[in-house]
Amino acid sequence: MTTLLAEKRRFLFKWTEHLELIAAVLSGILIVSAWTIGKSGHESISISFYIIAFLIGGYAKAKEGIEDTIQDKQLNVEMLMIFAAIGSAIIGYWAEGAILIFIFAISGALETYTLNKSHKEISSLMALQPEEAWLLQPDGTTTSVKIETLKVGAKLLVRPGERIPADGQILRGTTSVDMSAINGESVPVTKEIGDELFAGTVNLSGAVQMEMTKPSSETLFQKIITLVQTAQSEKSPSQQFIEKFEGTYVRIVLIVVGIMMFLPHFALGWDWTTTFYRAIVLLVVASPCALVASIMPATLAAISNGAKNGVLVKGGIHLEHLASLKAIAFDKTGTLTTGKPVVTDFIVRDDVMENEALQLLASIESQSNHPLALSIVRFAQEQNAITNDRPMIEDIPGHGIKAFTNQGEILVGSPKFVGREDSQSFQNGISQSLAAEGKTVIFMKDAQGIAAVVALKDTLREEAVSALYQLHKVGIRTIMLTGDNERTAETIAMEAGMDRYVAECLPEMKVEHVKQLIQEEGSVGMIGDGINDAPALATATTGIAMGQGTDVALETADVVLMKSDLTKIAYSIKLSRKMRRIVKQNIFFSVAVIALLIVSNFMQVIDLPLGVIGHEGSTILVILNGLRMLNKVS
Repeated sequence: MTTLLAEKRRFLFKWTEHLELIAAVLSGILIVSAWTIGKSGHESISISFYIIAFLIGGYAKAKEGIEDTIQDKQLNVEMLMIFAAIGSAIIGYWAEGAILIFIFAISGALETYTLNKSHKEISSLMALQPEEAWLLQPDGTTTSVKIETLKVGAKLLVRPGERIPADGQILRGTTSVDMSAINGESVPVTKEIGDELFAGTVNLSGAVQMEMTKPSSETLFQKIITLVQTAQSEKSPSQQFIEKFEGTYVRIVLIVVGIMMFLPHFALGWDWTTTFYRAIVLLVVASPCALVASIMPATLAAISNGAKNGVLVKGGIHLEHLASLKAIAFDKTGTLTTGKPVVTDFIVRDDVMENEALQLLASIESQSNHPLALSIVRFAQEQNAITNDRPMIEDIPGHGIKAFTNQGEILVGSPKFVGREDSQSFQNGISQSLAAEGKTVIFMKDAQGIAAVVALKDTLREEAVSALYQLHKVGIRTIMLTGDNERTAETIAMEAGMDRYVAECLPEMKVEHVKQLIQEEGSVGMIGDGINDAPALATATTGIAMGQGTDVALETADVVLMKSDLTKIAYSIKLSRKMRRIVKQNIFFSVAVIALLIVSNFMQVIDLPLGVIGHEGSTILVILNGLRMLNKVS
């Protein structure tokens, strides 16, 4: 269903683009033929060819203009062009009217091309979603069913080489999954029982059984598609202003043209032919086609560029805001850091064998689901220090674990739990040095005292330092807002290269700090990944969410980094600033051309053909200038 829909969209876009281009080219051929026939003296045949050129070249724009006029109950640029072409024909300027239609058709084909490019990413995403899945029956057999008929809790079979049909968890089997569509990484990820699977990713090796955990309408891929659709439908403040201005401007032009048809004859002594001719030229050159085309093509191209590079912007307004950012506030855990603590140091007492101590610690921690415990077990697996022994344990919430082994009672936990004096005196106070580096220190104590110390740290993302460096290069101040203690916050901030940080920051405090930054800087971004970041994301001028963040963060944010790549923040800011420059260039150029053509017409310096070329040529130029946003920003 989804793939079929994507194919239909691609076919429709491509066919519309080709049809408009074919109509424009055919119109041009007819104009050349009409002009050649007219030169040979066959005037009536020449006019017939011009009329056909009018109909073929102007049909699409005339249809669009009439429909929009009826729907919006106000005149638009397309209607001005229709009036100008008809007016040219009435006074006998068939060639000029046909050329006007031809160039207008070319600019329309260019606009369609731009729109198609902006829809290309969403069509590609839709094509990644499977249409059917293998539903596991109670007797073990499988049935092919449509994805949209499945419900949460459904048991599915995914064979090697197939795309994962829905978001869910592995129930049975082990495999490698190509996650590039989600995280951009080319290296496959090993997935085992209990691991999460995402719709649209590819099962490479083993067959797995999975349980569907989200409806097909709420999968990560569907959210991406919704985000892109929203971005394409929302218009920037500049575009909204231009569209409101367009209706008023068109009415003013028609009123002025109406006056121009009579006033110069009586006030300046022009003959009626000249008066009507200049009114028609004014109708052509005063049309704001270039001004209207100054913003939307550039905005759509920029949104498409961002989507292709892993940045989803939810609308033109947010794209404009990115250009004005002066500072960005960062959450720490899961944003600046990986959110997964890793063991950095393992130190044992002189009389203790390191491998044996690690085996004992892992056998105790393997019975806990605490994130630090999972990290210690993972470290033991990497060191081949895993044992099947499982001593009896007593979990002391908030403090640690008490284990009962053949060697006696073992305590694993914080300094307060194992004894502050013992923990501080171990190895000449090495635990204090480790804590000073922003690490979390866990102690294991036996009957003789502290037997081992393990230090863990939530490490920076690989690209964090580079991302902050790039932000500083484009003039953005960086501030870290974290709930961690002062020492940990200071260490991470120094490692990342933050301008400043705020430690022990609760969600409501993050909001207050963002408000304060807005007062100081004027325009501030906030980037986070968790539920606790959502209020601050909503408060900031621009909220930016990590693609692997929570649903709440993704829905609240204005911009989503789909590959959770922090370097894309600087890229999106550069993209936005480039778009702002191009839009300013387009507006200045289009207004200047309109003013120049109006004055030239009143002074009778230009004729209708030059007016057509000047006006429609400027429209094509601003569209082409906007298409520069499709190029990657350096």
